[in-house]
Amino acid sequence: MLTLFSALVAVVFYCTAACRQMLSLTRRLPVRQGLVNAASALAVAGHGIVVYTTLRAHEGLHLGISETISLVFFLIAALLLLASIKKPLMPAAVGLYPLAALSVIGAVGFPQSSIEYGFTPGMLVHIATSVLAYALLIMAAGQAILLAIQTHALRHNHLRGIVQVLPPLTTMERLMFELITYGMAFLTASIISGFLFINDLFAQHLVHKTVLSLLAWVLFSILLWGRYQRGWRGSLAIRWTLGAVIVLILAYFGTRLIVQLLHG
Repeated sequence: MLTLFSALVAVVFYCTAACRQMLSLTRRLPVRQGLVNAASALAVAGHGIVVYTTLRAHEGLHLGISETISLVFFLIAALLLLASIKKPLMPAAVGLYPLAALSVIGAVGFPQSSIEYGFTPGMLVHIATSVLAYALLIMAAGQAILLAIQTHALRHNHLRGIVQVLPPLTTMERLMFELITYGMAFLTASIISGFLFINDLFAQHLVHKTVLSLLAWVLFSILLWGRYQRGWRGSLAIRWTLGAVIVLILAYFGTRLIVQLLHG
Protein backbone atom coordinates (compact mmCIF):
# COMPACT_ATOMS: atom_id res chain seq x y z
CA MET A 1 0.00 0.00 0.00
CA LEU A 2 2.87 2.38 0.83
CA THR A 3 4.40 1.75 -2.59
CA LEU A 4 1.15 2.49 -4.43
CA PHE A 5 0.49 5.66 -2.41
CA SER A 6 4.06 6.88 -2.94
CA ALA A 7 3.80 6.12 -6.66
CA LEU A 8 0.58 8.15 -6.87
CA VAL A 9 2.23 11.08 -5.08
CA ALA A 10 5.25 10.91 -7.40
CA VAL A 11 3.21 10.75 -10.61
CA VAL A 12 0.82 13.55 -9.60
CA PHE A 13 3.52 15.96 -8.50
CA TYR A 14 5.88 15.15 -11.40
CA CYS A 15 3.05 16.03 -13.78
CA THR A 16 2.17 19.12 -11.74
CA ALA A 17 5.75 20.41 -11.78
CA ALA A 18 6.18 19.65 -15.50
CA CYS A 19 2.91 21.37 -16.45
CA ARG A 20 3.68 24.40 -14.29
CA GLN A 21 7.14 24.68 -15.83
CA MET A 22 5.69 24.36 -19.34
CA LEU A 23 3.16 27.12 -18.68
CA SER A 24 5.99 29.33 -17.41
CA LEU A 25 8.14 28.61 -20.47
CA THR A 26 5.27 29.45 -22.83
CA ARG A 27 4.58 32.59 -20.76
CA ARG A 28 0.99 31.60 -20.07
CA LEU A 29 1.65 31.91 -16.35
CA PRO A 30 4.29 33.88 -14.45
CA VAL A 31 7.43 32.06 -13.38
CA ARG A 32 7.02 30.70 -9.83
CA GLN A 33 10.10 28.61 -9.21
CA GLY A 34 9.20 28.01 -5.56
CA LEU A 35 5.97 26.26 -6.57
CA VAL A 36 7.78 24.08 -9.12
CA ASN A 37 10.50 23.20 -6.60
CA ALA A 38 7.95 22.27 -3.92
CA ALA A 39 6.07 19.96 -6.31
CA SER A 40 9.41 18.52 -7.45
CA ALA A 41 10.48 17.79 -3.88
CA LEU A 42 7.24 15.91 -3.15
CA ALA A 43 7.57 13.94 -6.38
CA VAL A 44 11.19 13.01 -5.66
CA ALA A 45 10.29 11.95 -2.11
CA GLY A 46 7.51 9.69 -3.36
CA HIS A 47 9.71 8.31 -6.10
CA GLY A 48 12.47 7.58 -3.59
CA ILE A 49 10.13 5.37 -1.56
CA VAL A 50 9.08 3.56 -4.75
CA VAL A 51 12.71 2.95 -5.69
CA TYR A 52 13.51 1.59 -2.23
CA THR A 53 10.53 -0.75 -2.06
CA THR A 54 10.82 -2.04 -5.64
CA LEU A 55 14.59 -2.59 -5.63
CA ARG A 56 14.76 -4.23 -2.21
CA ALA A 57 14.76 -8.02 -2.06
CA HIS A 58 15.79 -10.55 0.56
CA GLU A 59 19.61 -10.64 0.42
CA GLY A 60 19.57 -9.21 -3.11
CA LEU A 61 18.20 -6.58 -5.48
CA HIS A 62 15.52 -6.47 -8.15
CA LEU A 63 17.49 -5.01 -11.07
CA GLY A 64 15.14 -5.58 -13.96
CA ILE A 65 14.63 -3.05 -16.74
CA SER A 66 11.67 -1.29 -15.11
CA GLU A 67 13.40 -1.00 -11.71
CA THR A 68 16.64 0.26 -13.23
CA ILE A 69 14.88 2.85 -15.39
CA SER A 70 12.99 4.04 -12.31
CA LEU A 71 16.27 4.33 -10.35
CA VAL A 72 17.92 6.32 -13.16
CA PHE A 73 15.03 8.77 -13.42
CA PHE A 74 14.85 9.13 -9.65
CA LEU A 75 18.48 10.26 -9.72
CA ILE A 76 17.77 12.55 -12.69
CA ALA A 77 14.88 14.22 -10.84
CA ALA A 78 16.84 14.52 -7.59
CA LEU A 79 19.93 15.94 -9.33
CA LEU A 80 17.78 18.32 -11.36
CA LEU A 81 16.10 19.60 -8.21
CA LEU A 82 19.38 20.04 -6.32
CA ALA A 83 21.27 21.59 -9.24
CA SER A 84 18.46 24.05 -9.97
CA ILE A 85 19.21 25.80 -6.67
CA LYS A 86 22.29 27.35 -8.29
CA LYS A 87 21.92 26.65 -12.01
CA PRO A 88 18.99 27.27 -14.40
CA LEU A 89 18.37 23.61 -15.21
CA MET A 90 14.71 23.30 -14.24
CA PRO A 91 13.38 24.00 -17.78
CA ALA A 92 14.54 20.48 -18.66
CA ALA A 93 11.90 19.20 -16.22
CA VAL A 94 9.29 19.76 -18.93
CA GLY A 95 10.54 16.68 -20.74
CA LEU A 96 12.30 14.73 -18.00
CA TYR A 97 9.61 14.77 -15.30
CA PRO A 98 6.92 13.08 -17.44
CA LEU A 99 9.48 10.36 -18.23
CA ALA A 100 10.19 10.04 -14.52
CA ALA A 101 6.44 9.64 -13.90
CA LEU A 102 6.29 6.89 -16.54
CA SER A 103 9.27 5.16 -14.91
CA VAL A 104 7.36 5.09 -11.61
CA ILE A 105 4.36 3.53 -13.33
CA GLY A 106 6.63 0.98 -14.99
CA ALA A 107 8.35 -0.01 -11.75
CA VAL A 108 5.04 -0.48 -9.91
CA GLY A 109 2.97 -1.86 -12.76
CA PHE A 110 5.54 -4.10 -14.45
CA PRO A 111 7.90 -5.38 -11.74
CA GLN A 112 10.60 -7.92 -12.57
CA SER A 113 10.53 -11.20 -10.67
CA SER A 114 14.25 -11.98 -10.98
CA ILE A 115 16.56 -11.20 -8.05
CA GLU A 116 20.32 -10.72 -8.32
CA TYR A 117 22.55 -11.79 -5.45
CA GLY A 118 26.18 -11.75 -4.40
CA PHE A 119 27.16 -8.13 -5.00
CA THR A 120 30.76 -7.43 -4.03
CA PRO A 121 31.79 -3.87 -3.04
CA GLY A 122 33.47 -3.50 -6.44
CA MET A 123 30.30 -4.50 -8.27
CA LEU A 124 28.30 -2.00 -6.22
CA VAL A 125 30.78 0.71 -7.22
CA HIS A 126 30.28 -0.28 -10.86
CA ILE A 127 26.49 -0.16 -10.54
CA ALA A 128 26.52 3.20 -8.71
CA THR A 129 28.86 4.90 -11.18
CA SER A 130 26.93 3.47 -14.13
CA VAL A 131 23.59 4.77 -12.85
CA LEU A 132 25.04 8.22 -12.09
CA ALA A 133 26.61 8.35 -15.56
CA TYR A 134 23.28 7.50 -17.19
CA ALA A 135 21.45 10.10 -15.10
CA LEU A 136 23.87 12.95 -15.86
CA LEU A 137 24.17 12.17 -19.56
CA ILE A 138 20.41 11.82 -20.04
CA MET A 139 20.10 15.22 -18.33
CA ALA A 140 22.63 16.51 -20.88
CA ALA A 141 20.42 15.12 -23.66
CA GLY A 142 17.43 16.98 -22.22
CA GLN A 143 19.51 20.15 -22.14
CA ALA A 144 20.58 19.52 -25.75
CA ILE A 145 16.96 19.27 -26.88
CA LEU A 146 16.11 22.57 -25.21
CA LEU A 147 19.20 24.10 -26.79
CA ALA A 148 18.07 22.85 -30.20
CA ILE A 149 14.61 24.41 -29.72
CA GLN A 150 16.19 27.68 -28.62
CA THR A 151 18.66 27.71 -31.54
CA HIS A 152 15.88 27.02 -34.06
CA ALA A 153 13.72 29.81 -32.62
CA LEU A 154 16.56 32.33 -32.74
CA ARG A 155 17.47 31.42 -36.32
CA HIS A 156 13.89 32.02 -37.42
CA ASN A 157 13.54 35.24 -35.39
CA HIS A 158 10.95 33.76 -33.03
CA LEU A 159 11.91 35.94 -30.11
CA ARG A 160 8.79 35.51 -28.00
CA GLY A 161 7.64 32.71 -25.73
CA ILE A 162 10.19 30.12 -24.66
CA VAL A 163 13.22 32.10 -25.88
CA GLN A 164 12.36 34.94 -23.50
CA VAL A 165 12.26 32.61 -20.51
CA LEU A 166 15.24 30.33 -21.14
CA PRO A 167 18.74 31.45 -20.09
CA PRO A 168 21.03 32.88 -22.82
CA LEU A 169 22.25 30.45 -25.48
CA THR A 170 25.83 30.48 -24.19
CA THR A 171 24.63 29.62 -20.66
CA MET A 172 22.48 26.74 -21.94
CA GLU A 173 25.41 25.38 -23.93
CA ARG A 174 27.81 25.69 -21.00
CA LEU A 175 25.39 23.81 -18.74
CA MET A 176 25.10 21.02 -21.31
CA PHE A 177 28.87 20.56 -21.45
CA GLU A 178 29.14 20.68 -17.66
CA LEU A 179 26.67 17.79 -17.45
CA ILE A 180 28.59 15.89 -20.13
CA THR A 181 31.89 16.42 -18.30
CA TYR A 182 30.52 15.12 -14.99
CA GLY A 183 28.74 12.27 -16.76
CA MET A 184 31.95 11.29 -18.55
CA ALA A 185 33.80 11.17 -15.23
CA PHE A 186 31.29 8.65 -13.88
CA LEU A 187 31.15 6.74 -17.18
CA THR A 188 34.93 6.39 -17.11
CA ALA A 189 34.78 5.16 -13.50
CA SER A 190 32.01 2.73 -14.49
CA ILE A 191 34.03 1.24 -17.36
CA ILE A 192 37.20 0.94 -15.27
CA SER A 193 35.35 -0.65 -12.34
CA GLY A 194 33.64 -3.02 -14.77
CA PHE A 195 36.96 -4.30 -16.09
CA LEU A 196 38.35 -4.56 -12.55
CA PHE A 197 35.46 -6.21 -10.73
CA ILE A 198 33.33 -8.08 -13.28
CA ASN A 199 34.54 -11.35 -14.75
CA ASP A 200 34.80 -11.39 -18.56
CA LEU A 201 33.02 -8.25 -19.77
CA PHE A 202 33.19 -9.69 -23.28
CA ALA A 203 31.15 -12.78 -22.42
CA GLN A 204 28.23 -13.45 -24.74
CA HIS A 205 25.60 -11.86 -22.48
CA LEU A 206 27.75 -8.75 -21.82
CA VAL A 207 29.64 -8.13 -25.06
CA HIS A 208 27.02 -5.84 -26.63
CA LYS A 209 26.76 -3.73 -23.47
CA THR A 210 30.55 -3.47 -23.21
CA VAL A 211 31.13 -2.57 -26.85
CA LEU A 212 28.34 0.04 -26.96
CA SER A 213 29.45 1.57 -23.65
CA LEU A 214 33.00 1.91 -24.99
CA LEU A 215 31.64 3.39 -28.23
CA ALA A 216 29.60 5.95 -26.24
CA TRP A 217 32.73 6.82 -24.22
CA VAL A 218 34.67 7.39 -27.45
CA LEU A 219 31.89 9.58 -28.89
CA PHE A 220 31.70 11.72 -25.75
CA SER A 221 35.51 11.99 -25.68
CA ILE A 222 35.56 13.23 -29.27
CA LEU A 223 32.78 15.70 -28.44
CA LEU A 224 34.68 17.13 -25.46
CA TRP A 225 37.90 17.28 -27.51
CA GLY A 226 36.04 19.10 -30.29
CA ARG A 227 34.54 21.51 -27.78
CA TYR A 228 37.77 22.50 -26.07
CA GLN A 229 40.20 22.15 -28.99
CA ARG A 230 38.05 23.11 -31.99
CA GLY A 231 35.34 25.21 -30.38
CA TRP A 232 32.45 22.95 -31.41
CA ARG A 233 29.08 24.40 -30.51
CA GLY A 234 25.53 24.82 -31.76
CA SER A 235 23.94 22.16 -33.96
CA LEU A 236 27.14 20.12 -34.25
CA ALA A 237 27.48 19.77 -30.48
CA ILE A 238 23.77 18.99 -30.11
CA ARG A 239 23.91 16.19 -32.70
CA TRP A 240 26.99 14.61 -31.15
CA THR A 241 25.43 14.77 -27.68
CA LEU A 242 22.14 13.17 -28.70
CA GLY A 243 23.88 10.52 -30.81
CA ALA A 244 26.24 9.52 -27.99
CA VAL A 245 23.40 9.38 -25.46
CA ILE A 246 21.35 7.12 -27.76
CA VAL A 247 24.32 4.74 -28.04
CA LEU A 248 24.71 4.77 -24.25
CA ILE A 249 21.02 4.01 -23.70
CA LEU A 250 21.23 1.12 -26.15
CA ALA A 251 24.29 -0.17 -24.30
CA TYR A 252 22.24 -1.26 -21.31
CA PHE A 253 18.52 -0.89 -21.87
CA GLY A 254 18.50 -1.87 -25.54
CA THR A 255 20.63 -4.97 -25.14
CA ARG A 256 18.92 -5.95 -21.88
CA LEU A 257 15.49 -5.70 -23.51
CA ILE A 258 16.61 -7.79 -26.48
CA VAL A 259 18.11 -10.44 -24.20
CA GLN A 260 14.91 -10.62 -22.12
CA LEU A 261 12.75 -10.88 -25.24
CA LEU A 262 14.93 -13.66 -26.63
CA HIS A 263 14.85 -15.55 -23.33
CA GLY A 264 11.12 -14.95 -23.10
